[in-house]
Amino acid sequence: MVGSFLITLREGIEAALILGIILGYLSKIGQNSLKKNVYYGVGYAFLLSILLAYIFKIFSVEFEGMAEQLFEGIVMLLAVVLITSMILWMQKQSKDLKGNLAREIDMVIENNSSWGIIAISFISVFREGVEIVLFLQASLTQSSAIVSFVGSTLGLMVAVILAYFIFKTSIKLDLKKFFKITGGLLIFISAGLLAQGIHELQEAHILPVIIEHLYDINGIINEKGTFGSFLKAMFGYNGNPSLLEVISYIVYIVGIGKLFFVSTAKDIEVNN
Repeated sequence: MVGSFLITLREGIEAALILGIILGYLSKIGQNSLKKNVYYGVGYAFLLSILLAYIFKIFSVEFEGMAEQLFEGIVMLLAVVLITSMILWMQKQSKDLKGNLAREIDMVIENNSSWGIIAISFISVFREGVEIVLFLQASLTQSSAIVSFVGSTLGLMVAVILAYFIFKTSIKLDLKKFFKITGGLLIFISAGLLAQGIHELQEAHILPVIIEHLYDINGIINEKGTFGSFLKAMFGYNGNPSLLEVISYIVYIVGIGKLFFVSTAKDIEVNN
């Protein structure tokens, strides 16, 4: 539930932030007539995201045995790729997100393309929708559908409430700090998804096992126990992982963590 809550909260805030900037800039330059195109783009993105979720649901039911493990492994790895790219993209774009969007809108208006505004808002929302769908599909292998649904629903509700306060009141959320904290947590969640995806592909005999159980600490923290189940759902915990799972987890944490946290440290130095 925590993982589902976190991903939908972050994606919801990110989408709301981008849409708020687009709508605010259109008002600033006197192009209120184009706002309807923003809503069209959001609507198309929402419907296509729902369709994508339905398609994944059909496939997940149809597959069995090795095919199911292969499907789940691929979904997990795709979720890792998208979530990682989202974390790093937002870390980079947050420095001048408003300016970048303004330049894109100016270019669209100069070309007199009403579809351009639809495309900008569509891409902004659909990207978040795809990431949510893939993450939730991947999380279903680690927790029940009800738990994932409750967590994601709560995340979206909180995102809507926070977005309202950001744009309608004087209360301001420190978005840079918000994205840094959630980004750091998502790196650990993604590392767990990566390791779990590797595990599924090993089960499907796509990747070699090499050493099936590098260690076994289920006697200390059982992955099927209460705390172990929480760690498994949240961070992909495995009490007896294979060598390849451990290597992939460490390489991801070190590699992506270095990119993210070094960039974060540089931002803090600049601000100071």
